[in-house]
Amino acid sequence: MTTTSKKGVLVIGSASADLTVFSDAAPAPGETILGRQFTLMLGGKGANQAVAVSKAGTPSYFVGAVGADEFGTLVSDGLKSAQVSTSYLAITTADHTGVAHIRVDSTGENNIVVVPGANAALTTAQIDKAIDELKNSCSVMLIQLEIPLEIVAHAIASAHSARIRVILDPAPATQLPKYIWRMLDTVTPNETEAQILTGIRVTDAASAVTAGEWFISRGVKNALITLAAAGCVLVTEQGSSLHEPFRVTAVDTTAAGDTFAGYLASSLASGADFVNALRRANAAGALAVTKKGASASIPTDSEVAAFLDLLKVTAKVDN
Repeated sequence: MTTTSKKGVLVIGSASADLTVFSDAAPAPGETILGRQFTLMLGGKGANQAVAVSKAGTPSYFVGAVGADEFGTLVSDGLKSAQVSTSYLAITTADHTGVAHIRVDSTGENNIVVVPGANAALTTAQIDKAIDELKNSCSVMLIQLEIPLEIVAHAIASAHSARIRVILDPAPATQLPKYIWRMLDTVTPNETEAQILTGIRVTDAASAVTAGEWFISRGVKNALITLAAAGCVLVTEQGSSLHEPFRVTAVDTTAAGDTFAGYLASSLASGADFVNALRRANAAGALAVTKKGASASIPTDSEVAAFLDLLKVTAKVDN
């Protein structure tokens, strides 16, 4: 259980300008097609997750880097607008702000090309300052892999030493130092990421459990393997459980995973048990796919609460 003085979440990760095009289908190699819509807004897994934490009603502190350009201003203004603290957002003149080119088809599926830019400018000194100043305010740290691996490893080790609960969203998946696993409270790979990290092909709930057990055997407390429309599997030392997804009509899946991660971190920082935190995160992720855009699609705490209340009413009627 977290204390009342440590309900904040520290998010370390990437920030970018998301350039998204919507079309009926993804173009084949060498093909040019006409799109239906274009958007430009705040993005990056780290920034999206920081926004999700804040929209979930939890104090959110973002550590990242942007360039001294118009996209950097877009990122900074977007974070501030979402009530995310930008006290630890560095501005560098050495590179441009990160950019993500996102293509979304009529089914809501997407493919993304990320150019990291200033995201590579994060320093260990910047990380240490944030952790030292926030260790009495934050009980959870959320981090991803769109920033340099040495920065990720340093941040995890520093947070662990400061007794801050660490959640790793291992995307994009890459091999990590073995000592990292024992410092993690929670790891949240999807099927593809779990396979890259463990070498175990994940095709269903049973294989997800096997992959989850790989993480647990290496010291992770909670392995949460997400299975898209099939829900997710939670594996701990005590056993495993399958958690069904909430059924919605997908419009754009871009920020679903980031919404899920942010709401999970928010709930755990607020003292929720893991199963209830997972239910709230699943509901938020489901709502996110019903809207276009990345950060713009992240639901508020009140929207998630209303969705869960509606499900309770529906369940009573059906019974």
